[in-house]
Amino acid sequence: MKNKWIFILIFSLLFCEGKKERFVSLGPAITESIFILGKGDRIVGNTIYCTRPEEAKYIEKVGNVIDVNVEKIYSLKPDIVFATNLTNQKDIRKMKQLGLKIEIFGYPVNFQQLCNDFLRIGKIIGEEKKAREIIEKVKKEIKKIRVKKEKPKILIQVGTRPLWVAGKDAFVNDIIEFAGGKNVINGKGGIYSIEEIVKLNPDVIVITSMGIDAEEEKKFWEKYKMINAVKNRKIFVIESDKICSPTPLSFVDAVKELNKLIYEVNPCKNEKGINRSLYR
Repeated sequence: MKNKWIFILIFSLLFCEGKKERFVSLGPAITESIFILGKGDRIVGNTIYCTRPEEAKYIEKVGNVIDVNVEKIYSLKPDIVFATNLTNQKDIRKMKQLGLKIEIFGYPVNFQQLCNDFLRIGKIIGEEKKAREIIEKVKKEIKKIRVKKEKPKILIQVGTRPLWVAGKDAFVNDIIEFAGGKNVINGKGGIYSIEEIVKLNPDVIVITSMGIDAEEEKKFWEKYKMINAVKNRKIFVIESDKICSPTPLSFVDAVKELNKLIYEVNPCKNEKGINRSLYR
């Protein structure tokens, strides 16, 4: 009898260990976070915008960040569907009616919320310890970043035609401040006119790469020679994923890169390893 129970226990342990949870991720940052935490192989479906890391590109696509194919998601038999607050509410209700477990994440408004969301993902997938270790490492790296007392005014451009810029109501503001700058937008982000930007007179303009032709934007900004960023040739491009779909790791990368652009980059030199000034 004793041997029988030992056999059942061993069989149960092996069965449980062999069963891997299946995830569907409906957000690029969520997908990347799960990979960072070592469970990327559990993702059986994601969106067309989930392109980081490289392996994420080849996972079954179930839609975009707003509209998804509920039937396809259900057919993948996920244990958990990670959604965002951009996911169509009708699709979320339908998935819940089908009995799928949904975890919804909002867009982070600051670095602390970004860390909280990353930790929450870690808890859900059984990697809480690893998530905490990564967050602590990131915080230590941020503390090492050197900044000067005089803080240049930074404009982060995330869209064009109309001009869309990041304000103090977004986590991007933390990137600016941790990097040693001051957000030229003192209030909420959104659509701003060129006249307003000229009046604010940023010292540095940073353009995200998402859907924006950098060379065209160079020509566009060059016309406004009264802006300090134009006069001092301080217009740069940063990869959009670091700004628009952040994880703690991409956040600290963006802070480090912006810090270099603010204090170290000579626009006249072709420095290696960073996104250089558009004036080349």
